[in-house]
Amino acid sequence: MKLLKYYVPATIWIILILVVCTLPGNDIPTNSFLEKIHFDKFVHFGLFGGIVLFLSLGIYWQKKHISPLTLLLLVFVSAGYGLAIEFIQKYWAISRSFDMYDVVADTLGAIAGVWVFKLVRYLFFTDRQS
Repeated sequence: MKLLKYYVPATIWIILILVVCTLPGNDIPTNSFLEKIHFDKFVHFGLFGGIVLFLSLGIYWQKKHISPLTLLLLVFVSAGYGLAIEFIQKYWAISRSFDMYDVVADTLGAIAGVWVFKLVRYLFFTDRQS
């Protein structure tokens, strides 16, 4: 039970993504400018980068170390979750559809999540006084 505290932010984030991405399409507000600049791809990028960031932080807080292989695994898990969400949207969500460009944005966001984790770790968890 004590270990779960490290993963609360990631768990909440992952559930939030599932809820938001399975809302009926009619419930999502539209804006022609945001559609024109494909803002939803930026949202996907940030959401799935957040998964990698929060899971990486949880592992790092728990173990005080995280391996490159673990980070790579988190990218694959996050990207796979993004792909799964697209299939859920295609087959079960009301007025939603599969979008391969969302999968690309999810994957690129997951990769960026590693970079953001490394930046956060450097800025907040590294002794840089020497």
